[in-house]
Amino acid sequence: MSKQILILPGDGIGPEIMAEAVKVLTLANSKYSLGFELSHDVIGGAPSTSTACRWPTRPWTRARAADAVLLGAVGGPKWDKIERDIRPERGLLKIRAQLGLFGNLRPAILYPQLADASSLKPEVVAGLDILIVRELTGGIYFGAPRGVRELENGERQAYDTLPYSESEIRRIARVGFDMARVRGKKVCSVDKANVLASSQLWREIVEEVAKDYPDVELSHMYVDNAAMQLVRAPKQFDVIVTDNLFGDILSDQASMLTGSIGMLPSASLDTNNKGMYEPCHGSAPDIAGQGIANPLATILSVSMMLRYSFNLADAADAIEKAVSLVLDQGLRTGDIWSQGCTKVGTQEMGDAVVAALRNL
Repeated sequence: MSKQILILPGDGIGPEIMAEAVKVLTLANSKYSLGFELSHDVIGGAPSTSTACRWPTRPWTRARAADAVLLGAVGGPKWDKIERDIRPERGLLKIRAQLGLFGNLRPAILYPQLADASSLKPEVVAGLDILIVRELTGGIYFGAPRGVRELENGERQAYDTLPYSESEIRRIARVGFDMARVRGKKVCSVDKANVLASSQLWREIVEEVAKDYPDVELSHMYVDNAAMQLVRAPKQFDVIVTDNLFGDILSDQASMLTGSIGMLPSASLDTNNKGMYEPCHGSAPDIAGQGIANPLATILSVSMMLRYSFNLADAADAIEKAVSLVLDQGLRTGDIWSQGCTKVGTQEMGDAVVAALRNL
């Protein structure tokens, strides 16, 4: 039986980095006889700027039919001034919700070759291996009501809603505990329970779930303290489980521990591990078309796809080893470059990973 993978390059640097990831995926497909069938479509602002990014239904339909989706990036400043509900980023939230992709896995792993690229001292980040488990289809990004209203005094007031149901919290907590069980057996639940009612329920439900995982150590941390601790002593963390907003912020912060957000892949999974895989970075329109973007986060997203949606650990391991071998060669895109290394472009980096994978 064939395995259907939908490729959605998207906006900005999306097409450039996706081209390199597809080269790696195509080689792995052939080398390991994986039986994948790839199809392509457009998403984000790409379908048509003239229709104000209303997102045609075709990509959604094809994404539902696929076994996994590989996404580049969406959005950019050119769409910032159009109606908020039809911006590319809102469409991305919609497709996550429609596909039920509630569990977002964002690993922050420091390759030893990139210790000097981190913004922290090497001794603070050496050996770093954190997994941030972010709830992806609830919270303030999806909450209603939201909007802008006029007060009695004529002043405008904007408002958003941060709702979480017990079932939403329980299922993402289980993802965090399941991941910790095969890692370092530690979960840190990050919330703001001293202020927010949603966080108070979050903490209560997480503690209930923890009773089913007596072999996993649970701790709690307020989000402001967690942000500080990620900089002060990041290796204290194994698995961080948190809500949509906090996870968005903390995972971007954690990216700098690894040297660059260009190194961070992600997986967004439903209850059956069908997923959408994408780099954690955005569309970076300021460097689009220049051939200098780092494709490694997208390539590593391919590895996550093989591991989590298709249970192909050997092929996933091979891609990760190929990336490590390329870093051993001293090849670096500009975002991770340091003195003594060789600066390369997007295509050169992708070609190097393909060559390393072919020779394994």
